Amino acid sequence: GTNAHRAYADFYEKEKKLFISTAIAFAAAIDAKDRYTHGHAERVTYYCMAVYEEMQLLGRVEFPPDFHETLQIAALLHDVGKIGTPDHILNKKGALTKEEYEEIKRHPITGASILYPIQELKEVTEAIRHHQERYDGTGYPGELKGDQIPLAARIIMVADTFDAMVSDRPYRPRVMEEVAIQEIKRGIGAQFDPKVVEGFLAAYEKGKIVTSTDQ
Repeated sequence: GTNAHRAYADFYEKEKKLFISTAIAFAAAIDAKDRYTHGHAERVTYYCMAVYEEMQLLGRVEFPPDFHETLQIAALLHDVGKIGTPDHILNKKGALTKEEYEEIKRHPITGASILYPIQELKEVTEAIRHHQERYDGTGYPGELKGDQIPLAARIIMVADTFDAMVSDRPYRPRVMEEVAIQEIKRGIGAQFDPKVVEGFLAAYEKGKIVTSTDQ
């Protein structure tokens, strides 16, 4: 009856909270490994949620049920596969060799394989696997194009790219926010889904995309 249903709902809520806490701990472990991306997962998650809210308001995209959770967990864990990337590559100051770049490019697949056994996280796993796909089909690992790319992955791609640009990285200093925004606009239809960028720019205009200056 209703009581059993309520008990199940409570259990599900507890389990979900526990899982999200685990995801946050996982994200912190990745951050600790790569000193340059400290706080990256949390910032990307924060940007993703802001973009999602604006896209909802704009009403041009149908969101599947539970999308909010899928996006939140996938954004927190999008780089979990970097646990398998050697530290000397993550922290390298100069340009990467072709081999090192190939190694970095494995992180979405590694991340997906870490979460693959958890049946409830199928959508999260797919979003992580494909967060480096480009809208025009020239990304990796699947060279997926347009709507073939999971929606959560398309949102993460924009937030992830923006945060990477406005953060210091071992191979280059950060760029000004305005420059990063221009780059995002330039990527519409090539790297990024136009509808996602529309949501991102709306969030930016409203002051929801706030970059920290003390990284």
